[in-house]
Amino acid sequence: MKSPNPTGADTQELVLEIKRLRKTFGQRQVLKGLDIRLRPGQCLALLGPNGAGKTTTIRIVLGLVIATDGEIKVFGKPLPRFLRDVKYDIGVVPQMDNLDPDLSVLENLLVYASYFRIKRKVVRERAHELLSFFALHNRRDEIIQNLSGGQRRRLLLARALINKPKLLILDEPTIGLDPQARLLIWERLEHLRKKGTTMLLTSHYMEEVARLATTVIIIDHGKSIARGRPDKIVKEMLGTEIMEFSGSMEKLEGLEDLLKTCDVLAERVDDRLFVYVKNGCPELDYATRDFPMVVKRPATLEDLFLKLTGRKLRET
Repeated sequence: MKSPNPTGADTQELVLEIKRLRKTFGQRQVLKGLDIRLRPGQCLALLGPNGAGKTTTIRIVLGLVIATDGEIKVFGKPLPRFLRDVKYDIGVVPQMDNLDPDLSVLENLLVYASYFRIKRKVVRERAHELLSFFALHNRRDEIIQNLSGGQRRRLLLARALINKPKLLILDEPTIGLDPQARLLIWERLEHLRKKGTTMLLTSHYMEEVARLATTVIIIDHGKSIARGRPDKIVKEMLGTEIMEFSGSMEKLEGLEDLLKTCDVLAERVDDRLFVYVKNGCPELDYATRDFPMVVKRPATLEDLFLKLTGRKLRET
Protein backbone atom coordinates (compact mmCIF):
# COMPACT_ATOMS: atom_id res chain seq x y z
CA MET A 1 0.00 0.00 0.00
CA LYS A 2 1.26 3.48 -0.96
CA SER A 3 2.14 5.57 2.08
CA PRO A 4 0.35 8.92 2.33
CA ASN A 5 2.18 12.03 1.32
CA PRO A 6 2.48 14.34 4.36
CA THR A 7 2.02 17.41 2.18
CA GLY A 8 -1.34 16.12 0.96
CA ALA A 9 -0.28 16.10 -2.70
CA ASP A 10 1.49 13.69 -5.00
CA THR A 11 4.35 15.69 -6.48
CA GLN A 12 4.72 13.14 -9.31
CA GLU A 13 1.40 14.35 -10.71
CA LEU A 14 2.43 17.99 -10.95
CA VAL A 15 2.99 19.52 -14.38
CA LEU A 16 4.64 22.58 -12.83
CA GLU A 17 6.00 22.98 -9.32
CA ILE A 18 7.65 26.17 -8.12
CA LYS A 19 8.96 26.66 -4.58
CA ARG A 20 10.23 29.86 -2.98
CA LEU A 21 10.91 31.53 -6.34
CA ARG A 22 12.89 34.74 -6.04
CA LYS A 23 14.19 37.12 -8.67
CA THR A 24 16.14 40.32 -8.17
CA PHE A 25 17.06 42.85 -10.86
CA GLY A 26 19.73 45.05 -9.33
CA GLN A 27 18.20 46.46 -6.13
CA ARG A 28 14.64 45.62 -7.17
CA GLN A 29 13.02 42.42 -5.92
CA VAL A 30 10.47 41.27 -8.50
CA LEU A 31 9.64 37.86 -6.98
CA LYS A 32 9.78 37.25 -3.23
CA GLY A 33 9.24 33.57 -2.55
CA LEU A 34 6.47 32.58 -4.96
CA ASP A 35 5.00 29.04 -4.81
CA ILE A 36 3.01 27.46 -7.67
CA ARG A 37 1.55 23.98 -8.12
CA LEU A 38 -0.13 23.09 -11.42
CA ARG A 39 -1.77 19.71 -11.98
CA PRO A 40 -2.68 18.00 -15.28
CA GLY A 41 -5.88 19.36 -16.81
CA GLN A 42 -5.90 22.55 -14.72
CA CYS A 43 -5.85 26.09 -16.05
CA LEU A 44 -3.91 28.20 -13.55
CA ALA A 45 -4.19 31.97 -13.99
CA LEU A 46 -1.63 34.41 -12.60
CA LEU A 47 -3.20 37.79 -11.88
CA GLY A 48 -1.51 40.94 -10.72
CA PRO A 49 -0.90 44.63 -11.49
CA ASN A 50 1.85 45.66 -13.90
CA GLY A 51 5.21 44.76 -12.37
CA ALA A 52 3.78 42.16 -9.99
CA GLY A 53 6.03 39.41 -11.40
CA LYS A 54 3.72 37.43 -13.71
CA THR A 55 5.71 37.68 -16.94
CA THR A 56 9.00 37.27 -15.06
CA THR A 57 7.69 33.98 -13.66
CA ILE A 58 6.83 32.74 -17.15
CA ARG A 59 10.19 33.84 -18.55
CA ILE A 60 11.96 31.92 -15.77
CA VAL A 61 9.95 28.76 -16.56
CA LEU A 62 10.94 29.12 -20.23
CA GLY A 63 14.62 29.63 -19.38
CA LEU A 64 14.70 33.20 -20.68
CA VAL A 65 15.51 34.59 -17.24
CA ILE A 66 17.60 32.95 -14.52
CA ALA A 67 16.00 32.82 -11.06
CA THR A 68 17.89 34.33 -8.15
CA ASP A 69 16.71 31.55 -5.85
CA GLY A 70 14.08 28.81 -5.60
CA GLU A 71 13.21 25.43 -7.08
CA ILE A 72 11.42 24.84 -10.39
CA LYS A 73 10.24 21.51 -11.77
CA VAL A 74 8.40 20.95 -15.05
CA PHE A 75 6.95 17.45 -15.54
CA GLY A 76 8.91 16.48 -12.42
CA LYS A 77 12.26 17.55 -13.94
CA PRO A 78 14.31 20.30 -12.25
CA LEU A 79 15.19 23.43 -14.20
CA PRO A 80 17.44 24.68 -15.63
CA ARG A 81 19.13 21.25 -15.75
CA PHE A 82 16.43 19.64 -17.94
CA LEU A 83 15.25 22.78 -19.73
CA ARG A 84 16.10 21.44 -23.18
CA ASP A 85 14.11 18.24 -22.55
CA VAL A 86 10.95 19.86 -21.19
CA LYS A 87 10.76 22.51 -23.92
CA TYR A 88 9.68 19.84 -26.40
CA ASP A 89 6.47 19.41 -24.39
CA ILE A 90 5.66 23.09 -23.87
CA GLY A 91 3.61 25.35 -26.13
CA VAL A 92 3.84 29.14 -25.80
CA VAL A 93 1.57 31.97 -26.90
CA PRO A 94 3.70 35.08 -26.27
CA GLN A 95 2.32 38.49 -25.41
CA MET A 96 4.08 40.01 -28.43
CA ASP A 97 3.37 38.80 -31.96
CA ASN A 98 6.47 37.02 -33.30
CA LEU A 99 5.07 35.34 -36.42
CA ASP A 100 7.39 35.24 -39.44
CA PRO A 101 6.13 37.94 -41.87
CA ASP A 102 7.94 36.35 -44.84
CA LEU A 103 5.98 33.09 -44.56
CA SER A 104 2.37 32.19 -45.26
CA VAL A 105 -0.02 31.07 -42.52
CA LEU A 106 0.58 27.39 -43.25
CA GLU A 107 4.34 27.86 -43.65
CA ASN A 108 4.53 29.50 -40.22
CA LEU A 109 3.22 26.27 -38.71
CA LEU A 110 5.38 23.95 -40.80
CA VAL A 111 8.63 25.80 -40.14
CA TYR A 112 7.92 26.12 -36.41
CA ALA A 113 7.14 22.38 -36.23
CA SER A 114 10.59 21.56 -37.66
CA TYR A 115 12.13 22.57 -34.31
CA PHE A 116 10.33 19.64 -32.67
CA ARG A 117 11.53 16.98 -35.13
CA ILE A 118 8.00 15.93 -36.06
CA LYS A 119 7.59 13.88 -39.24
CA ARG A 120 6.57 15.97 -42.24
CA LYS A 121 3.41 13.96 -42.99
CA VAL A 122 2.26 14.18 -39.37
CA VAL A 123 2.98 17.91 -39.26
CA ARG A 124 0.94 18.67 -42.37
CA GLU A 125 -2.06 16.75 -41.04
CA ARG A 126 -1.79 18.45 -37.67
CA ALA A 127 -1.34 21.90 -39.22
CA HIS A 128 -4.49 21.55 -41.33
CA GLU A 129 -6.43 20.31 -38.28
CA LEU A 130 -5.31 23.28 -36.20
CA LEU A 131 -6.07 25.80 -38.94
CA SER A 132 -9.59 24.38 -39.20
CA PHE A 133 -9.98 24.38 -35.42
CA PHE A 134 -9.06 28.08 -35.23
CA ALA A 135 -11.12 29.03 -38.32
CA LEU A 136 -8.04 29.85 -40.42
CA HIS A 137 -8.06 27.11 -43.05
CA ASN A 138 -9.32 29.40 -45.81
CA ARG A 139 -6.41 31.79 -45.07
CA ARG A 140 -3.68 29.13 -45.09
CA ASP A 141 -1.86 30.60 -48.12
CA GLU A 142 -2.12 34.25 -47.02
CA ILE A 143 0.94 36.19 -45.92
CA ILE A 144 0.93 37.39 -42.32
CA GLN A 145 0.49 41.09 -43.22
CA ASN A 146 -2.94 40.31 -44.66
CA LEU A 147 -4.29 38.90 -41.39
CA SER A 148 -6.34 40.80 -38.82
CA GLY A 149 -5.23 41.04 -35.20
CA GLY A 150 -7.63 38.30 -34.18
CA GLN A 151 -6.44 36.00 -36.96
CA ARG A 152 -2.81 36.52 -35.95
CA ARG A 153 -3.59 35.65 -32.31
CA ARG A 154 -5.41 32.50 -33.44
CA LEU A 155 -2.42 31.55 -35.57
CA LEU A 156 -0.15 32.00 -32.54
CA LEU A 157 -2.40 29.59 -30.65
CA ALA A 158 -2.33 27.08 -33.49
CA ARG A 159 1.45 27.32 -33.64
CA ALA A 160 1.73 26.75 -29.88
CA LEU A 161 -0.24 23.52 -30.22
CA ILE A 162 1.63 22.07 -33.21
CA ASN A 163 3.81 19.87 -30.95
CA LYS A 164 0.83 18.64 -28.85
CA PRO A 165 2.26 20.20 -25.67
CA LYS A 166 1.66 18.83 -22.20
CA LEU A 167 1.75 22.43 -20.93
CA LEU A 168 0.33 25.42 -22.81
CA ILE A 169 1.60 28.80 -21.60
CA LEU A 170 -0.66 31.74 -22.49
CA ASP A 171 0.78 35.21 -21.85
CA GLU A 172 -2.10 37.66 -22.47
CA PRO A 173 -3.57 35.50 -25.28
CA THR A 174 -6.33 37.95 -26.30
CA ILE A 175 -4.55 41.24 -25.73
CA GLY A 176 -5.86 44.06 -27.95
CA LEU A 177 -8.64 42.04 -29.59
CA ASP A 178 -12.22 43.06 -30.24
CA PRO A 179 -14.99 41.22 -28.32
CA GLN A 180 -15.88 38.89 -31.22
CA ALA A 181 -12.28 37.73 -31.74
CA ARG A 182 -11.80 37.33 -28.00
CA LEU A 183 -14.96 35.26 -27.70
CA LEU A 184 -13.83 32.87 -30.45
CA ILE A 185 -10.47 32.30 -28.75
CA TRP A 186 -12.17 31.75 -25.38
CA GLU A 187 -14.42 29.10 -26.92
CA ARG A 188 -11.43 27.28 -28.41
CA LEU A 189 -9.44 27.46 -25.17
CA GLU A 190 -12.43 26.19 -23.19
CA HIS A 191 -12.67 23.26 -25.56
CA LEU A 192 -8.97 22.47 -25.07
CA ARG A 193 -9.25 22.74 -21.29
CA LYS A 194 -12.24 20.38 -21.20
CA LYS A 195 -10.24 17.93 -23.32
CA GLY A 196 -7.49 17.95 -20.67
CA THR A 197 -4.95 20.53 -21.89
CA THR A 198 -2.97 21.95 -18.97
CA MET A 199 -2.61 25.74 -19.12
CA LEU A 200 -0.69 28.50 -17.38
CA LEU A 201 -2.40 31.81 -18.12
CA THR A 202 -1.69 35.47 -17.49
CA SER A 203 -4.33 38.04 -18.36
CA HIS A 204 -5.69 41.45 -17.41
CA TYR A 205 -9.17 40.45 -18.59
CA MET A 206 -10.98 39.29 -15.46
CA GLU A 207 -13.84 37.84 -17.49
CA GLU A 208 -11.30 35.74 -19.38
CA VAL A 209 -9.80 34.40 -16.16
CA ALA A 210 -13.19 33.73 -14.55
CA ARG A 211 -14.23 31.82 -17.65
CA LEU A 212 -11.08 29.76 -18.30
CA ALA A 213 -9.23 29.31 -15.02
CA THR A 214 -9.79 26.44 -12.60
CA THR A 215 -7.37 28.08 -10.14
CA VAL A 216 -6.24 31.67 -9.66
CA ILE A 217 -3.19 33.10 -7.92
CA ILE A 218 -3.24 36.86 -7.34
CA ILE A 219 0.30 38.26 -7.10
CA ASP A 220 1.26 41.65 -5.76
CA HIS A 221 4.79 42.95 -5.21
CA GLY A 222 6.20 39.52 -6.04
CA LYS A 223 4.13 37.58 -3.50
CA SER A 224 0.97 35.51 -3.64
CA ILE A 225 -1.81 37.31 -1.76
CA ALA A 226 -4.75 35.05 -2.70
CA ARG A 227 -5.25 31.71 -4.40
CA GLY A 228 -8.06 29.28 -5.12
CA ARG A 229 -10.96 28.64 -7.46
CA PRO A 230 -12.14 31.99 -8.89
CA ASP A 231 -15.73 31.88 -7.63
CA LYS A 232 -14.71 30.39 -4.27
CA ILE A 233 -12.09 32.99 -3.34
CA VAL A 234 -14.46 35.82 -4.32
CA LYS A 235 -17.15 34.42 -2.04
CA GLU A 236 -14.75 33.69 0.84
CA MET A 237 -12.77 36.93 0.74
CA LEU A 238 -15.44 39.43 -0.36
CA GLY A 239 -18.91 37.95 -0.20
CA THR A 240 -21.72 37.29 -2.63
CA GLU A 241 -22.72 40.81 -3.59
CA ILE A 242 -21.59 44.43 -3.58
CA MET A 243 -23.50 47.59 -2.79
CA GLU A 244 -22.08 50.91 -3.92
CA PHE A 245 -23.26 54.05 -2.12
CA SER A 246 -22.67 57.62 -3.28
CA GLY A 247 -23.18 60.63 -1.03
CA SER A 248 -21.67 63.26 1.20
CA MET A 249 -18.75 62.51 3.51
CA GLU A 250 -21.01 62.80 6.58
CA LYS A 251 -23.59 60.36 5.22
CA LEU A 252 -20.95 57.81 4.24
CA GLU A 253 -19.28 58.05 7.66
CA GLY A 254 -22.65 57.52 9.31
CA LEU A 255 -23.25 54.46 7.16
CA GLU A 256 -19.84 53.03 8.07
CA ASP A 257 -20.67 53.37 11.77
CA LEU A 258 -24.04 51.71 11.21
CA LEU A 259 -22.43 48.71 9.49
CA LYS A 260 -19.91 47.90 12.24
CA THR A 261 -22.25 45.23 13.65
CA CYS A 262 -22.79 43.55 10.25
CA ASP A 263 -20.79 40.81 8.54
CA VAL A 264 -19.61 43.08 5.73
CA LEU A 265 -16.45 44.71 4.45
CA ALA A 266 -16.53 48.43 3.66
CA GLU A 267 -14.12 50.36 1.44
CA ARG A 268 -14.22 54.14 0.98
CA VAL A 269 -13.13 55.51 -2.39
CA ASP A 270 -13.53 59.31 -2.58
CA ASP A 271 -17.28 60.04 -2.44
CA ARG A 272 -18.31 56.39 -2.73
CA LEU A 273 -18.56 53.54 -0.26
CA PHE A 274 -18.25 49.96 -1.47
CA VAL A 275 -19.89 47.43 0.84
CA TYR A 276 -19.06 43.76 0.30
CA VAL A 277 -21.85 41.64 1.73
CA LYS A 278 -21.21 38.14 3.07
CA ASN A 279 -24.47 37.54 4.92
CA GLY A 280 -27.76 39.34 5.38
CA CYS A 281 -27.62 42.75 7.04
CA PRO A 282 -30.94 44.44 8.01
CA GLU A 283 -29.13 47.72 8.75
CA LEU A 284 -27.81 47.79 5.21
CA ASP A 285 -31.25 47.29 3.70
CA TYR A 286 -32.61 50.09 5.90
CA ALA A 287 -29.73 52.42 4.98
CA THR A 288 -30.55 52.31 1.28
CA ARG A 289 -33.58 54.51 1.96
CA ASP A 290 -31.31 57.44 2.77
CA PHE A 291 -29.25 57.21 -0.41
CA PRO A 292 -30.82 58.20 -3.72
CA MET A 293 -28.08 56.40 -5.69
CA VAL A 294 -27.31 52.78 -4.71
CA VAL A 295 -25.88 50.16 -7.06
CA LYS A 296 -26.31 46.53 -6.08
CA ARG A 297 -24.67 43.68 -8.03
CA PRO A 298 -22.94 40.30 -7.64
CA ALA A 299 -19.31 40.35 -6.47
CA THR A 300 -16.78 39.49 -9.20
CA LEU A 301 -13.13 38.53 -9.53
CA GLU A 302 -12.38 42.09 -10.66
CA ASP A 303 -13.81 43.43 -7.40
CA LEU A 304 -11.53 41.12 -5.42
CA PHE A 305 -8.53 42.09 -7.53
CA LEU A 306 -9.12 45.81 -6.96
CA LYS A 307 -9.81 45.30 -3.25
CA LEU A 308 -6.52 43.43 -2.75
CA THR A 309 -4.20 45.37 -5.06
CA GLY A 310 -5.70 48.85 -4.96
CA ARG A 311 -7.46 51.07 -7.48
CA LYS A 312 -4.60 53.41 -8.43
CA LEU A 313 -2.81 53.07 -11.75
CA ARG A 314 0.70 51.66 -11.51
CA GLU A 315 3.51 52.34 -13.94
CA THR A 316 6.50 50.02 -14.34
